[in-house]
Amino acid sequence: MLEKLSEIEKRFQEVEGLLADPNLVSDMKRMTALSKEYKELERIVKAAHKYRNILGNIESAKEIVATESDEEMREMAKEELTLLQPKLEEAENELKTLLIPKDPEDSKNVILEIRAGTGGDEASLFAGDLFKMYQRYAEKKGWRFEVQDVHEGTVGGYKEVIVNITGDDVYGTLKFESGVHRVQRVPDTETQGRVHTSAASVMVMPEAEDIDVEVKENDIRKDTFCSSGAGGQSVNTTYSAVRLTHIPTGLVVSMQNERSQLKNYDLALKVLKTRLYDLELSKRKEAEMAQRKSLVSSSDRSAKIRTYNFPQSRFTDHRIGLTLYNLPAVLLGELDEVIEALRIEENAARLNEGLTTTAQA
Repeated sequence: MLEKLSEIEKRFQEVEGLLADPNLVSDMKRMTALSKEYKELERIVKAAHKYRNILGNIESAKEIVATESDEEMREMAKEELTLLQPKLEEAENELKTLLIPKDPEDSKNVILEIRAGTGGDEASLFAGDLFKMYQRYAEKKGWRFEVQDVHEGTVGGYKEVIVNITGDDVYGTLKFESGVHRVQRVPDTETQGRVHTSAASVMVMPEAEDIDVEVKENDIRKDTFCSSGAGGQSVNTTYSAVRLTHIPTGLVVSMQNERSQLKNYDLALKVLKTRLYDLELSKRKEAEMAQRKSLVSSSDRSAKIRTYNFPQSRFTDHRIGLTLYNLPAVLLGELDEVIEALRIEENAARLNEGLTTTAQA
């Protein structure tokens, strides 16, 4: 591990030098990539420095115990060793976690899609609750949260809403949210007080960059139509809405949120590229999952991953068996505890996979 850390520290110094080059400002893409790499390496270098300090203190304490004639000094050194050993183990575990190969998609921005599922109007209202939950969480993280397209429910909430979220490590944080979210509560229209079960689906996709996916113009069919809405000024009487169909895959993306056809086209193309990229990514992940079963099946969009039980204020993530009784806080965007638990499970699975691979080699 120490040999690997030396290589990382050497690369950290190289990146630091490259970032200091004044000519770098002319290449913003390279500067962004280097800045991201610097931040990731910096965390490892700081953890390595902490680990080496503890290791050095342990060696010094062991030397005192072995060579010091003063009994009081030896006892103090033994006490220090007792305190340092757990700290060394903690620092080593932290380093091992940081050294786990990162998913290259983790640093990407995301396209978030929320759709009402079974449950009629109640499902649309729940989709609206999920939208607000992620919006609040994005605010807490300092991310940019931009609605790309929206289809409102008849009594509120959303039949479908598409959002672009940009910031640091957005996909790495939100990738576990993909799947079916189930809600159990008494609807406002229920006169008998019976609990109803509804659902909404969530898709979190890493936003495709131009270098990630190429879409040929001949493979896209473009249709235009009048946007629909609740009436009055919400309805556009011009053909500004755009529908793009990717002929080879049959994927369809519609956009009508903007008044400009050109803007709707650009947004639709971005979402289409992201869906195509996500499709390719899912195929790759399925191939990996055939070799190992992950505890956190973030790629399974059809799986029921969560239950939000209002009568008991209970929140359950079924993949890791986590249950919390703070549902109101979760819906206000307090998701860190849940996401951290999912990350720990993923890291443990990856670490175990790495140890198994090493043992087999």
